[in-house]
Amino acid sequence: MQTKKKIIIELNGNWVLQHRNDNELPISVLEAELSKEKTLIIKEASLTTLTIIYSEDATNQSKIESLVSSIFANRYPKDDINDILTFNIEEYNEEDKTDMKTTETQLQHINGEKGSEKTKEELYGNDEDVVAKINALVGAKEFKKLSKEITAIAYEIKQTDTYEVFTNQCYIFSIGDGCGLTTYLKLLAELIEKNGLCRMASSPVREVRLAAYRESFEPFEEAASIIENVLEKSVRIVCIDISEWMDKTDNKYFKRFLRIIEKNAEENIVVFRVPFVDKDILSRIKYSLSDLLSVKAVSFPPLSKDDMKICAEKELKRYSFTISNAAWKYFFERISEEKSDGKFYGVNTIKKVVRELIYKKHIANAQRKKKSKLITVNDAMTLCNNIGDNKLSGMEQLNKLIGVDEIKKRIEEILAQIELALKSGMEQRPCIHMRFIGNPGTGKTTVARIIGKILKERGVLRIGAFFEYSGRDFCGRYVGETAPKTTSICRDAYGSVLFIDEAYSLYRGDSDSRDFGREALDTLIAEMENHRNDFVVIMAGYQDDMEKLMSGNLGLASRMPYTIEFPNYTRDQLCDIFVSMVESKFKYEKNLFLVAREFFNTLPEETIRSKDFANARYARNLFERTWAKAALRCQLNGKKEIILTGEDFSHACADKEFATKITKKSRIGF
Repeated sequence: MQTKKKIIIELNGNWVLQHRNDNELPISVLEAELSKEKTLIIKEASLTTLTIIYSEDATNQSKIESLVSSIFANRYPKDDINDILTFNIEEYNEEDKTDMKTTETQLQHINGEKGSEKTKEELYGNDEDVVAKINALVGAKEFKKLSKEITAIAYEIKQTDTYEVFTNQCYIFSIGDGCGLTTYLKLLAELIEKNGLCRMASSPVREVRLAAYRESFEPFEEAASIIENVLEKSVRIVCIDISEWMDKTDNKYFKRFLRIIEKNAEENIVVFRVPFVDKDILSRIKYSLSDLLSVKAVSFPPLSKDDMKICAEKELKRYSFTISNAAWKYFFERISEEKSDGKFYGVNTIKKVVRELIYKKHIANAQRKKKSKLITVNDAMTLCNNIGDNKLSGMEQLNKLIGVDEIKKRIEEILAQIELALKSGMEQRPCIHMRFIGNPGTGKTTVARIIGKILKERGVLRIGAFFEYSGRDFCGRYVGETAPKTTSICRDAYGSVLFIDEAYSLYRGDSDSRDFGREALDTLIAEMENHRNDFVVIMAGYQDDMEKLMSGNLGLASRMPYTIEFPNYTRDQLCDIFVSMVESKFKYEKNLFLVAREFFNTLPEETIRSKDFANARYARNLFERTWAKAALRCQLNGKKEIILTGEDFSHACADKEFATKITKKSRIGF
C-alpha cells in the first residue's frame, strides 16, 4: 500500500498582495506548473496556500521543494524564497469512500454486472450532495460514522423490504446548546430521503422540549401533540429534548411516554436530545430508553482549537479573505472572551467573530484607501477587549500598574521559586496554582492576565493566553453535564492561565445535595493535578468566602500554595488611576486634576474600606462619565476636539451613583 503525504505550501500574505496586479497571481503560477507533474495531486488552493498530495513511492519532499524553488527563481528572481514561502508536511488520511463503491460492488454481486446510473438512482437516490455536506462538517465524528452506516445498509433494507427495522430505530444526540443540532437533524432527514429509506414530510424536522417533571404530571398531552401521524405515508424526524428528564428516565410517567413513542415509531424517526454529557451518563440514559426502544447514541463533543480554526478558515474563504499566522493569536483571544460568559454557540459564534473581523478590515481599508483581503495582526487586535499594551513585556506591564508594589514583590518571589525548581532539574516542578484575595476592582483580573504573559516569557507556560470564567460557569444544569463542561474549559486553557472569579460560588456547603458546584470542583481539582505542569488556575474572591471554599475541600487548598492579597486602593491611588486614564486618551485643562484630587480626598473612610466598593472600577466609571459629559458639551458647542475640564468632572461626580459615595452619615450627639 502506497503511503501518501500532504505538503502545504504557504506564501507570505504581504508578498502576495504586492503581486495582486500581476496578470497571474503567484498561487496560480505555482498551481499551473505543479499540475504538470503526474506524481502530484493538487488538493486545495487559496490566495496564499496550496495543498498537494503525493506518494512517497513516486516522489519525495526534497524533490517537491526543489521544484517549487526553481519555479519561483524563474518567475520572481529578485525575491528571496526564504521570505516568500514555508513548507508544512503532514500525514494524509483519505476519507473512507465506501458510499458509492459499496453500491457498485453490491450491484455487481446481485445482477452479475455493473449497475447503470439509473439503477443506482432508483435504489439509492442521488445522495452524493448530502454525503459531501456531511463529510465537510468540522468535527462530528460519530455523526459522520452514522451517516456512512445508513448509506451502507440502505441497499439491504430496500432489497429485503425491512423498512420498519430502520424507522423503528431511535437516536440520542448528546450535544451542547447552539452547536448545530438543527443542522444535523436536517442533514439526517436529507440523507434518509436521498437513500430512499422513506419519504420525508414537507417539514421534515420538528423540535420540541419535554416539560420539566412535576409530581402530578403525566406527559400524555404532550405526547399526543408531538407524535402526530403524517399523511401520504411520509415521515419526519421528531427531536424531543429530554434534558430535564435525564435523571428521571425510570419514572413511571416517562415510561408511559416512551410507550406512545414506540406505538408511533413507524410514522416518526425519533431523536432524543440531551446536553453533551459524560459517556457513562449517556450510556445509562441509553440503557433506560432501550427497555422499550431500539436506541443508538451519537455524541457531539465541543469543537477543539484545531476544529475552530478550520471553521474560521472556511468562513473566511467563503468571503475570499485570508488571515496571517500571527493574527490567529488574537482570533482565539476573542473566542476566549466569547466563552467567558459561559455561553458559546460553536460554529455560530465562530462565524460571528469572522464577520466581525471582516467588518473591521473594511473599516481599515476605507481609512487607508486600500483593498486588502488579508486579516493582519492589527486587524485582529481591534476585536479584543483586554489585550493590554502588547509591545511591553509582562514585567513592564506590571510595573506600569498603580498601587501594586507589594503584589509585585510577591509575584517575584513566586517566579524565583519556580525558576529555581526548573534550573535544579526537579522531575516535578512546584505546583503554581494561586489564590487572589481582595475586593472588586483591586486589579486581580489585570494581574492574572499579566502573570500569564510573564510565565510565557519565562518558559513556564507554552502559550500564556488568558481564560476568564466565574465559578458558576463550570456548573451544568442537568446531571452529567458539569464534568464534561469543566473538562472542556480546562482543555481550552492548557498552556495558559485559567482565571476563576467568584470562585467561592463553586461550593455552597455540603447541605445542598442538588448543587453541581461540588462536581465541578472535583473535576477541576483532578485537572489541576493531572495537568499541573501545563496550566495555571487562579481563583479569586473575597477573603472570607475563599477561606470557606478552601475549608470545604482540603485537596484544593493543598494544590493552591500561593496566595496574593489585593488591598483596597487609597484615595491618592484612585486619583492616580483616574489621571492615568485621562492622560492616555484626551487633552485636558489644568484645573481638571485639582478638582479630581479634591473629590477623591473627600471619599469617606467607610466607603473606600467597604466590601462592595468598586475601587479602580469606580475611578474608571468616573473617567468614562467625565468623558461623556465633555463629549456632550463639545457637541452642543459645535467643537470637534474633546478637551476634558474640571467642570465636566464636577458634572460627572454629581450624578447619583457617584454623589451617594460621599454622603456622610449624620451623628447624634457630640
